[in-house]
Amino acid sequence: MSQLSLSLEAGVSSRHLSFIENGRSAPSREMVLALAETLDIPLRDRNELLQAAGYASVYRETPLEAPSMDHVRESLRNLLRASEPNPTLVVDRRYDVRMANDAAKKLLACFCKDVEAASRQPNLVRLLVARDGMRDAITNRDEVMTYMVDRIRRELTNLRERNAADDAILHELEALEPRGRQRTVTAPSSFVLPVKLRKGDVRLELFTTITTLGTPLDITLQELRIETLYPANAESRATMERLLASN
Repeated sequence: MSQLSLSLEAGVSSRHLSFIENGRSAPSREMVLALAETLDIPLRDRNELLQAAGYASVYRETPLEAPSMDHVRESLRNLLRASEPNPTLVVDRRYDVRMANDAAKKLLACFCKDVEAASRQPNLVRLLVARDGMRDAITNRDEVMTYMVDRIRRELTNLRERNAADDAILHELEALEPRGRQRTVTAPSSFVLPVKLRKGDVRLELFTTITTLGTPLDITLQELRIETLYPANAESRATMERLLASN
């Protein structure tokens, strides 16, 4: 984004923006927030930008389990119920599963080798790659994992402020794809990347959608992802209906 474009979008003169950029002028707190909003900077990094400019952080990071989040959790539960019979999970930036509807729990329990692993609050990426998880049930595992690993790596490496849990996930992802290995990229054969699952005679082809909260003012809420799985064809829809009805 050019300096002129940024100045027009933020409603500030290009000359003043140039002075801020080269250090001739110090930005006000309001200017930092206006520029961060215009550049669509994540809330976590806006706090760091404020601190770098000499101001206090303004965005909170409230645990999802906090009493003040009761109304948020209830809204998410309503969304999960409304998503039935499509499996839906609420995950955070590391893809730790924070909430899930009954359809998602049944799906994970069906395709996980270890049912106990599916009943706990797992990390979705770890669950997909673990041998006691869903690894052997995903028939297009290489495609799915390449996509998932790239997505979570982009989200976490773009964060300027990471913690030990973030670094642990990144380290595990590096182990999945050793540095220096050349990846083969092929042209896509479909409009979406399906997740193909098989366990015995049960076969499913699913695709996912990701929803985020539209107007979050809390870091925790901005980093939530609501992932819903849909049948990719009529056969998978019928299979999933039978599968969920039988559990």
